[in-house]
Amino acid sequence: MKFSLSAGERKIDLSSPVCMGIINVTPDSFSDGSELASKGSQFSIDLDRVLFKAESLIAEGATIIDVGGESTRPSASPISDEEELQRVIPAIEVIKNNLDVCISVDTSSPIVMSEAISAGVGLINDVRAFSKLGALEVAIKSNAALCLMHMQGQPMNMQESFQYTDLLSDVFNFLKDRIKAFSKTGILESRLVIDPGFGFGKSLEHNYQILKHLSVFEGLNLPILVGISRKSMIGDVVGHPVKERVYGSVAATVLALNNGASIIRTHDVAATMDAIRVHSIYQRV
Repeated sequence: MKFSLSAGERKIDLSSPVCMGIINVTPDSFSDGSELASKGSQFSIDLDRVLFKAESLIAEGATIIDVGGESTRPSASPISDEEELQRVIPAIEVIKNNLDVCISVDTSSPIVMSEAISAGVGLINDVRAFSKLGALEVAIKSNAALCLMHMQGQPMNMQESFQYTDLLSDVFNFLKDRIKAFSKTGILESRLVIDPGFGFGKSLEHNYQILKHLSVFEGLNLPILVGISRKSMIGDVVGHPVKERVYGSVAATVLALNNGASIIRTHDVAATMDAIRVHSIYQRV
C-alpha cells in the first residue's frame, strides 16, 4: 500500500519503504547506550557525536532520525521528565539546526512531547500509544506525525508474562481502538503510523507470529512501522551478541517488507537500505 505521511511541515513519501535511523541518548539502551556520551564519570551527551551520528545515518539513507532519551528495553527503569528533557532536547536542537531531515522523538512523556515539538520534531514515536495522561492532548494541538505502538505491560515487567486471548486479534484490536480514539478528536489519519510492538510484552514465538502475519495489519489502512533491529528476537535465534545481529536483522527486515512494512526503524541504516532497494526492484518486476 502507498502512503504519504504528514509530519509537521513535511510530507514523507512512503510509496517505497524508508529507514528510521536510531539515535539513543541514554546510558542504558540495550544496543548503543552511552555511545554518544561525553567522557567523564557522569552521563552527559556529546553533541558533536550526536551530530556526526545523525550525519552518518542520513548519508547511509535514513529519511527519519529517531531520538530517544529513555530506554524502553526489558526491565528498564523509568526516568524523570527533567532528565529525559536534558538528554533529548539538546540532541534534537543540534540536528534541527544543522541538518535537513525529519526528526522523531521516542517518548511517552507529554512534557517531553511538547518541548520536542517546539524544538522542531515532526514525528512522535510513543511505545505507550499516547495513553499517558495529557499525551493525546499534546498530539491534538500539534501537526506532528504520531506512531501508535502496542505494548502489553510496561518496560520494567513486560517480558515477565504474556497473556493473549488471540495474539493477532488482540494487537489488531488494540491498534484499531487507538486509531478510533484519535479519529474522534479530529486528528487526520494521514498523520498516523502503527507499530505492532516487536519485543514489547511478547515471547519469541509471538514476535515471529506477528512478523509472519504482518500483512494482517494492512487492514488498518495506515503505514506500518517495524522495529526489530538487533533485538532479542534476532539474538535468541542467531546466538550472537547485540552488535553482531545485523545479518539476522536484515533477514527479518526483508520478511517485514514482504508483508507490508513502510518504515523500518534500525541501528544499521546502510545494510537496511540495501535490503529495501533490492526488495523494491523485486516488487516492481
